[in-house]
Amino acid sequence: MTADVAVGRALETTAPQTGRLRGFLGNPWAKPRVLWLWALIYVAWTIVPVLIALQFSFNDGRSRSTFQGFSLQWWQGIFDPSSANYDETLLPALTQSLKLAVLTVPIATILGVGLALGLARWRGRGSGAANFLMLFPLVTPEIVMGTAMFLIFVNLFNFIPLGTVAQLLGHVTFSISYVVIVTRGRLFAIGREYEEAAMDLGASSAQAILRVLVPLLLPAVIASAFIVFAISIDDFVISAFLCIEGCTTIPIKIYSAARNAGSPSLNALATLMMVLSLLAITIAMLIQRAFIKKHEGGGRSAVEDFARLEI
Repeated sequence: MTADVAVGRALETTAPQTGRLRGFLGNPWAKPRVLWLWALIYVAWTIVPVLIALQFSFNDGRSRSTFQGFSLQWWQGIFDPSSANYDETLLPALTQSLKLAVLTVPIATILGVGLALGLARWRGRGSGAANFLMLFPLVTPEIVMGTAMFLIFVNLFNFIPLGTVAQLLGHVTFSISYVVIVTRGRLFAIGREYEEAAMDLGASSAQAILRVLVPLLLPAVIASAFIVFAISIDDFVISAFLCIEGCTTIPIKIYSAARNAGSPSLNALATLMMVLSLLAITIAMLIQRAFIKKHEGGGRSAVEDFARLEI
């Protein structure tokens, strides 16, 4: 009898606790309490290998499994020809990647902004198909696009040799869509009221665009330019398909050297590329955030406007 009473009291004690726990985990209106844990696990899964690679770029020895002390010798292997670890192929790869990214940014940005303006203002027959084609580079597998560009430059546009020019055209081709998405999102948020007000005050269509619309679009244009830089410097597939001798980029060099157990200078080069990409994305996010904060309540974000693209 005493045992039954003890069990009953234990159940009475644990039942409210179990109910509170069930309500704590099952309340659909409360803040997520498990999702953050999965997000943290995912971030750790993706970031930890990068941090390990970054660590061994400062290793005092050649080992990639045991940290033997702090040293900058592998970074000197990129930039210092007098270093015993100098690899003469790393700096040209860095130069080629930066060259392609720097040249891609203005071309893709100018073309993308013009295309965004045209697609946002076009309401005739074929506008839906044009919007759909604009999204093609975003949904097409990069291996398919790389193969297609290789065949085009070899069989159709054979007056353009494979190399830097072909790589530049390839980077511009798949980067334009990102500029269009960001810029067109801002166009939807701004609306046509400012242009119409400028034209009511006597401005021509060109003057309304240049003096009114472009300054309003400038934060989105700058942000998309940094995004293009990050995407271009990080590209591997298209650069590899359109590459011949003398136009190796950082991703191509990392891929080829990693298969042959390259020196830790490769880790330093990969770290440098990661820093440049993260820096470009961070600047783009800060510009977008500053613009949205300044015009808080003035419209939707680019993500919300992307969801309502008219296709």
